[in-house]
Amino acid sequence: MAGCDILISGTGGFAARIAFDIAAAAREPIEVIIAGRNFERLNWLRTAANARAALFGATARFATHEIDLLAPDASDVLLTATDPRIVVQAASIQTSQVIAQSGNAWTGLVAEGGLSATAVFQALISARVAAAITRAGKPVTLVNCCFPDVVNGMIRAMGHDVSCGMGNVAILSNVFAGSAATPAGAEVKVLAHYQNLAAWRRRPEERGGRAPRVWLGGEEVADVYARFADIQLTPEPVIEISGASGVPMLLAMAGGRRWQGHVPGPDGLPGGYPVKLVGGRLELALPPGLLREEAIAWNTSFEASNGLVVSSDGTATFTGILGGRIAGHIPELRDGFDVHELEAVCETLLGLREMLMQRA
Repeated sequence: MAGCDILISGTGGFAARIAFDIAAAAREPIEVIIAGRNFERLNWLRTAANARAALFGATARFATHEIDLLAPDASDVLLTATDPRIVVQAASIQTSQVIAQSGNAWTGLVAEGGLSATAVFQALISARVAAAITRAGKPVTLVNCCFPDVVNGMIRAMGHDVSCGMGNVAILSNVFAGSAATPAGAEVKVLAHYQNLAAWRRRPEERGGRAPRVWLGGEEVADVYARFADIQLTPEPVIEISGASGVPMLLAMAGGRRWQGHVPGPDGLPGGYPVKLVGGRLELALPPGLLREEAIAWNTSFEASNGLVVSSDGTATFTGILGGRIAGHIPELRDGFDVHELEAVCETLLGLREMLMQRA
């Protein structure tokens, strides 16, 4: 198979949203390959994406590559077969729908301890793809869509490059930009961690806790909850926004153009930031008066309070309520783990997940 501009790894709803929006938005020739193991699903995604491109008069073309992404050496084999310039990694062994599910002890642990309970599962395939890119030694841009606020830091601690993720902060920046409370043409800049999303899934009168930081036209909004009371997210992942949010960036990357917007986990940083794409690389584009160190510290504080923190020496440590719950089940993880031990830790946590899913 010849090389492609963008390789989409995964065939779930998030991957489909990305492919379908590329199909509608591309105005320059672009070749996309979608990879996964479900042959019938791949055929449908290719058929629908090419149909949407024809429908919208777009210049994207889609092909597929059938592969079991969990098979040994799958990431190396996939990169060799497709020779991509950009990899959009959207395959995971943990569905994001867990945030809207209930009924067993595993969903209860996630609801109580936070989504970082799933971070190791989200990191598994993404870390393998990142390592394969490193081994290949080619200039491939990795966009990790799987829990990037936390997982991208794990990938960087393993010694691999990762450009950014999609969604999360970009969900909020775009809903704020589309709000009636935002003056037409006002520049919107948002500093947000994925944990900030939960409040916007509740009714306006029920919102509380730390809000994202928002600037309109260079001025920081004093009361974000009051200003954007019209915004309402769904209980389940808002793929219609999150999956779409990275498409303008991907098209700019593929076309060698400048772009400005918001992404989670740029270059492995925790949380989400305003950024600009210059010369094929993302740089922080913070609002006036906000220092880089301040922005990073603000995002870091969320996982430090409750979640999963990755230290400079590559130690990943569960914190807060989540740390207590994980340690209660698996005492050997009380002091964290080396990110290079991800595969073994994943096996241990998969056993815990299986056990808890059997409990009401």
